[in-house]
Order: sequence, then C-alpha cells, then structure tokens
Amino acid sequence: MTSNTFTIEKNYPQTPERVFSAFADAGKKRRWFGDGKNHDIEVFEMEFRVGGAERARYRLKEGTPFPGVAIENEGVYLDIVDGQRIVSASSMAFGGRRISVSLVTIEILGDGAGSLLRCTHQGVFFEGADGPVMREAGWRELFEKLSGELSV
Repeated sequence: MTSNTFTIEKNYPQTPERVFSAFADAGKKRRWFGDGKNHDIEVFEMEFRVGGAERARYRLKEGTPFPGVAIENEGVYLDIVDGQRIVSASSMAFGGRRISVSLVTIEILGDGAGSLLRCTHQGVFFEGADGPVMREAGWRELFEKLSGELSV
C-alpha cells in the first residue's frame, strides 16, 4: 500500500462559475472527464449534491494493454460550495478488484478575469494500483481536456 498527496493548479480564462459548471453538469463532466479514445463508457451517473453519488464504469478497448477490462469508479460528494469548492471521496476498481481510494478537493478561485483551479488529491493505492505518478498524470490530462470543454 502507498499513500500520497499531490496538488495541481491550473489557470483558465473563464469565470469561476463557468469552470464550476463543468463539474456540476453531468453532460459537461461526461465529455471532459468520462469520454476517452481508449475506453467505452458503460455507466456514467452523477447526483451533484452533498451526499450524492457519482458512478462510472469504463471498458478498455482493443489495442490497449488490457482490452475488455472494466474500470469502475464510485464516489460521494462530501462538500459543495457553489462556484467555489467540491470535495469528494471515491474508490477505483480495475477488473473487479479495488485498487485505490481517494479524497479529492477541487477549489475554484477568481483570478483576475479568469479562474485558478486547485486540485488536492489524497490517495491510498493498493497492490496492483496505477500509483501516484500515473494518477497525477491522469488528472493533469483531464484538466487539459477541461480546457477544451470550457472553450466551447
């Protein structure tokens, strides 16, 4: 087992309200957080409220290192401050085996005409997990995809 904490900061030219809505709206979040070229989405559900659940299941495509394997994420929203903060706890399973649990805090701060997004990820990675280096790289990639969602 490995424990790790990392923080990622990224600036966006959009307002905090616009950035926040990309997390709060299920359709928007699915586009930047769920969709991907290496997997098919089998389930993407979210109830964006304190105590609400988020659930996603992906199946890896042919041509990936693990074709046909399912990745499942289940989480709960612990704290939401409209336009400013989202705190969630989640677990990830790979091929039916839990590989990690995480506490993720998203802060969205006004930064001139735009926003500063600060993501603090506190994770515990079990045997066979992707590990903190790959997880941080994954979040950085997601925040680049968020840039594309916000520019639409």
